[in-house]
Amino acid sequence: MIQKLKKNATVFEALNWASLRLKEKNLDPDQGRWLMRSLMGWNLTNLLMNYRLNLTDDQQSQFIQMVNRILNYEPLQYVIGTTEFYGYHFQVNPNVLIPRPETEELVEWVLNEHDDQPISVLDLGTGSGAIAISLKKQRPKWNVTGSDVSEAALKVAQANAIANHAEVKMVESDLFDSFNGQRFDLIVSNPPYVAKDEIKYMDESVLEYEPRQALFAQDHGLAVYQKIAKNIHAYLKKNGSLYLEIGFKQGNSVKRLLEADNPDRSVRLRKDMAMRDRMIKMK
Repeated sequence: MIQKLKKNATVFEALNWASLRLKEKNLDPDQGRWLMRSLMGWNLTNLLMNYRLNLTDDQQSQFIQMVNRILNYEPLQYVIGTTEFYGYHFQVNPNVLIPRPETEELVEWVLNEHDDQPISVLDLGTGSGAIAISLKKQRPKWNVTGSDVSEAALKVAQANAIANHAEVKMVESDLFDSFNGQRFDLIVSNPPYVAKDEIKYMDESVLEYEPRQALFAQDHGLAVYQKIAKNIHAYLKKNGSLYLEIGFKQGNSVKRLLEADNPDRSVRLRKDMAMRDRMIKMK
């Protein structure tokens, strides 16, 4: 039985207590360091220099609350309220998905194939704004729009655009509904693609805390891709490109959907660093 954290504990004692509690639930003990750094506004050097500092009652109470949230399987990013994506900091909360490293590979693919010439870009289902903002920061001349069906998600995206000094327009829209008559040079999306029968394979923290609307799709996870494939011709310019993140088992299915509804365009799959089909491009 792990003892309670004593009153006026030092930073070192608090971290040791947190580490033991996290290990007890088979959770990463290093999360305690991230919690302490977030609470105190420290970098790693500040943390190491202040191991002998006694926490105030308020600081200790807040730290204990943060640790308990992790012990309840709440993602670290939601507890500290931020995450890093493509070298930029983003606010996150349960209204948006936590951006994943795989999505950074999608951004990298887009950037590698397009220079800084002015083009119009639409990020469908922008969530936290990670894709749209990262693209705008890397290609300042691009005219970038982020859209999402969730008003709450758009508030997070807009706050992130301001914090990152990125001039990205945010639009509330269910896929293409708000873009009648508009065509884009480039459309990118990481849409909901998890099938309901995959729930049994998912982490409890994802199921309990991340927005299901941004995770799950009907028709074995293909419903949103079906809508995009059917309607993309009206919103993508003749020589434009579509980039999508996909589930690692969905490559051939999404490729067939795009080809069936857009026979005049070329479609190709791309593997991620783990050598799994995770991205697809249509041009």
